[in-house]
Amino acid sequence: MLKSKTLKAVLASTAVALTFAACASEPNNTGDTGADTNAPDNGAENTDTETDGETNGDAADVEVDDSNLVIATTSDIVALDPHGSNDVPSSAVQTNIFETLLMQSEDMELEPLLATSWEATEDNVWRFELRDDVEFTDGTPFNAEAVKANLDRVLDPDVASQRAFLYEMVEEVVVVDEFTVDFVTEYPFAPLPSHLAHSGGGMISPEAIASDYEAMEAGGQPGDYLNENPIGTGFFQFESWNPGAEVVLTRNDNYWGEPAGVESVTFRVSPEDLTRISELETGSAHIIYPVSPSDQERVDGTEGVSVYTQESLSLSYIGFNVEAEPFDDPLVRQAVTMAIDNDMLNEGVMQGTATPAVGPIGSNVFGFSDEVEGLEFDQERARELLAEAGYPDGFDTTIWTNDSRERMDVAELVQAQLAEIGVNAEIEVLEWGAYLENTADGQHDMFILGWVTVTGDADYGMYALFHSDNQGEAGNRSFYANDEVDALLDQARQESDEATREDLYEQVMEILVEEAPMLYLYHTQYLVGIRDEVQGFWKHPNGLYQLQDVTIEN
Repeated sequence: MLKSKTLKAVLASTAVALTFAACASEPNNTGDTGADTNAPDNGAENTDTETDGETNGDAADVEVDDSNLVIATTSDIVALDPHGSNDVPSSAVQTNIFETLLMQSEDMELEPLLATSWEATEDNVWRFELRDDVEFTDGTPFNAEAVKANLDRVLDPDVASQRAFLYEMVEEVVVVDEFTVDFVTEYPFAPLPSHLAHSGGGMISPEAIASDYEAMEAGGQPGDYLNENPIGTGFFQFESWNPGAEVVLTRNDNYWGEPAGVESVTFRVSPEDLTRISELETGSAHIIYPVSPSDQERVDGTEGVSVYTQESLSLSYIGFNVEAEPFDDPLVRQAVTMAIDNDMLNEGVMQGTATPAVGPIGSNVFGFSDEVEGLEFDQERARELLAEAGYPDGFDTTIWTNDSRERMDVAELVQAQLAEIGVNAEIEVLEWGAYLENTADGQHDMFILGWVTVTGDADYGMYALFHSDNQGEAGNRSFYANDEVDALLDQARQESDEATREDLYEQVMEILVEEAPMLYLYHTQYLVGIRDEVQGFWKHPNGLYQLQDVTIEN
């Protein structure tokens, strides 16, 4: 975690001409679903106009409201129900309302939160001791029964939670006593405590859960009640959601721990990069995310504001629809992968702020192996592979993205490099909600997205993205299916020995590099614009804002 006042040398990216189709009318961005999806961090669309690219005036003299923290970001949330979404913008709001049993430090070390201690009492049983002084904001007590109600809901097939894969190994939640709960798993599952620190394990009031079920019985959809009445134990509570515009939270004055340092926080949808920068400079926003790498110098060069930089657990990737021609042929996927110069992408688009990816997880994730080598940039070999696959003259395809400037820049550069091997790729820009829905339905050829390995464990970074059980909105939007990969991933999540798990994940990485169900682009740094008056802020490597200790000092 650091504040950067320097700019790395930049390699100018290739200039490319293209026509965008299916442009969005509404703004949403970050795209890391998974957090992640990087996501996770990922989508943007709206009608805000861009400001002039020049810095106007001195931002340091602006009077700032020290009671309401304003965060301007590209994307609106999808849902307030923590079991009903799997995108980073939603999680970034939900984590302030709903707390989990455990939390992870900046170094990914597990720490108590709603649980005070935990241990494996048997190979397939984890016991958690809970705090005895916590209430939900509707006055319902937090206890073991509340934990059971939440896990039962997220695993209920009728709810069809996008986060059920996190806990699908849990066979039973046993209430031992009022503040003791056992998780009985189908098999030994070492990462369970990390999964319970995931925002998808946010604890909802049992009374609110019961009301949501009543709404379902009356003909509603899962989450209908909770998206209007998100009731947790967090240091903020829900105030309002104006879809497409903003979400407002207010301080929970009855919070069991240290209260939040500001009275309220507003998550404002502001999809245009330069508009967000102008908001930061004038003081109408205290924090903006993301800052484009190309705008980092401007922000760092403006008095009163700076860029906060944080290493991430995210992957940016281009997924292939492996069920559709021509991407059902691994030779084609290999050819497309080898046609793209990741170093040029990193320097030209990310301006050196990212690390080129070898596979789906980076070196800061458990299970990564530096013994695995990626497919090298080699356009001549890419042409040979296309010819071998029956496409000597290339083919026509589409690249989908949301209207994130970074992703559109990636799409342009990829479009230009694919043209070098005879592949004609048309870029289509979709509204964020439609983007997630249509990629989950498999209506795409190629698409740009992100995934955040929130737990810091390869199980989360690979199981959701590549296991055949998770095709669609759960994470596997490439619709990849490989029996050997499924078996290895199943074995790895059931293995308790760390060395054996690492070996299994290395085998999976080898296959995923060779089969290339996606084009692994880079692992990003988070670039956040922040005013100097803001104290106590940090961004977790999983992509979520840490706001409890934030104050605004005029």
